[in-house]
Amino acid sequence: MAVVAALAVAVSMVGHVLDPDDRVNRADLGAFVVAALAFAAPVILWARRKATPAPPVGEETITAAKTTLTNLVAEQWRTEATIRSLGDPEPIPVSWHLTDDPGLMDHPRLIGHQPLTFTATGDRIPRLAENFRALHRRRLVITGGPGSGKTTLAVQLLLRLADDHRPEEPVPVLFTIAGWDTTAHPRLHDWLAARLAQDYPALTNPAYGPDAAGTLVGRGHILPILDGLDELPGDARASAIAALNGSLAERDQFILTSRTGELAAALDQAGDVLTAAAVIAPRPLTPQAAAGYVRTCLPPRPRHDWTPVIEALENADRPGLAEVASTALGLWLIRTVYITPSTDPAPLVGPLADDPGRLRAHLLDHLIPAAIHARPPTRNPAEHFRPRQAWDPGQARHYLAYLARQLTAHGTRDLAWWHLADLTTTPAQQRRTAGVVGLVAGLMAGFAGVLIGARSFGLVIGFIAGLVTWLSVQQWFTETPGHADLRLPGRTSSLIRHVRRKFVVELVYGLLVGIFGVLIGWLVVEFLGVLVLGVVFGLFGVLVFGLLDWAEQPTSTSMAITPQSMWNADRTLTLLRTTTFGLVSGLGVGFGLGLLGSAFGSAFGSGLTIGLMGGLVEGKHHAWLGAGIIIRRLARAGHVPRRLMAFLDDAHRLGLLRTVGPVYQFRHADLHDHLAALHTEAPESGR
Repeated sequence: MAVVAALAVAVSMVGHVLDPDDRVNRADLGAFVVAALAFAAPVILWARRKATPAPPVGEETITAAKTTLTNLVAEQWRTEATIRSLGDPEPIPVSWHLTDDPGLMDHPRLIGHQPLTFTATGDRIPRLAENFRALHRRRLVITGGPGSGKTTLAVQLLLRLADDHRPEEPVPVLFTIAGWDTTAHPRLHDWLAARLAQDYPALTNPAYGPDAAGTLVGRGHILPILDGLDELPGDARASAIAALNGSLAERDQFILTSRTGELAAALDQAGDVLTAAAVIAPRPLTPQAAAGYVRTCLPPRPRHDWTPVIEALENADRPGLAEVASTALGLWLIRTVYITPSTDPAPLVGPLADDPGRLRAHLLDHLIPAAIHARPPTRNPAEHFRPRQAWDPGQARHYLAYLARQLTAHGTRDLAWWHLADLTTTPAQQRRTAGVVGLVAGLMAGFAGVLIGARSFGLVIGFIAGLVTWLSVQQWFTETPGHADLRLPGRTSSLIRHVRRKFVVELVYGLLVGIFGVLIGWLVVEFLGVLVLGVVFGLFGVLVFGLLDWAEQPTSTSMAITPQSMWNADRTLTLLRTTTFGLVSGLGVGFGLGLLGSAFGSAFGSGLTIGLMGGLVEGKHHAWLGAGIIIRRLARAGHVPRRLMAFLDDAHRLGLLRTVGPVYQFRHADLHDHLAALHTEAPESGR
């Protein structure tokens, strides 16, 4: 409305200084009024009607929402488990037991039946699930050192509970707890509901009620698996523990993962333990278990002689190799760097085998080249776990190291593509970038004003358009992505309903636009032309907002969100909004000015230009545009590839990154920290 008021003041001031009897001035002002309406209409049509209170949600509806969410979670994490090779050829047999530190766990009688026992191994997840179900309140904390397999165990347990889901049980959903800001969401349930709606858009389908995510969380139908308490800053960990205890009702369940040292420090700072939660820890893999796993991963006739490595593992006579192989991460590195690409394993029993730090660094250094060489690219869509293009290992390491450094500098492990601006630029740089975009928009709008005959006022039109665009672009860098689904099969009737629902209200807005135009220009333009133009813009609102509301409406079959799908959806929404605004605005202005005697071609071109800009600035989802600007800037500096999302998707397919909902993370925190410590400012090979 501020933009509309500014336009009204500008037209009124100009009207006072012009001679109404001068036909040239009258034509200029009339053209300016039409151009102003074309630019202001998208802003006016942005208004929405207040929703009426919805009826209570029935149990059948909640059951349907639970079933949909369970299927989405199971499908999502089956794919992720395959990419992470969690069960190929078999899970790493890490043994888990109740912690030996009594200060980490609540009173045993509050946790489960006495005597309290909780034992399981990573290759016997059904037993672990039954142990979890036997707990009084089903609350579990998984602790351990770096690379001990905490997240892996949480994912394995999630898949077991989802595949063997029982109607009375909550749906297991994994969240990165580092994303929980207890100051913004003091109650865990509020944050969980917000994340559910974002990560699983199918829950926002009206068929499940107005707030299915909030209803599921509030009624205890969600089992949150909170991964990575140790990734929060020190003070935030204690706050999260206090908020978690304060949020839980008696029926609420959870699973939490954390490194042991960070958990102990947080509990000490909070002055409390997690209520009624069992705390388990891993035992180091025995030499025989490590050797057995390596032997299982090898083909029956390996290309190279692995006998010295297996003997060294069984005898534990090389301290570096023995220590590295005693963790799940170490065995995964050995497998990925040497077994999968069929590389000579001699370095594993060379001088490096006596120093665990050097051996681990050696494996991390060679991880990226090994993954790239082991999985050649393919364009076959059936090959889900191979990259789509070839990447130079040196460049890939440089790109990933740059991103790791930026994440570390901002104290996070979550790589959300819509936060690239915050990770890599300063607010001053963002304002300057927005200024450049605003200048281009202002020049285009000024040219559009001249094109339709508003020669005297092109500068005013350009100034207003540039200012609005500059203010809007600054918000692009902080906005969240939107959802868009343009599939027509089975949704035609829904599209018709959305357009019909918008018909009356948007037509009324269009008439208000026409009346507004008459009030500010009744002395200089024909009444009928401006009024008809208002009706045209009303119909424009019906079509555009009806189509956009329909496209943004998730269906009950919408997939769980991934970083790539969220990127694609926000891009689709932006292009849809921009093209519909541009085309319909061009037709509207062309038709309206045609009634006033102007040439249709120039009027259509002007309306198209202004409509495209209106489509760019309208709405609240511009993350794709903001990220695209930042990616091009980073690519020019050589920090990331121009097709960053394709690169990240391939890094995920290679097993170097993992996905948690819509964000990427490095496969292991050790890999993240190792890359962040690199100081190479340019790729090892040519850009």
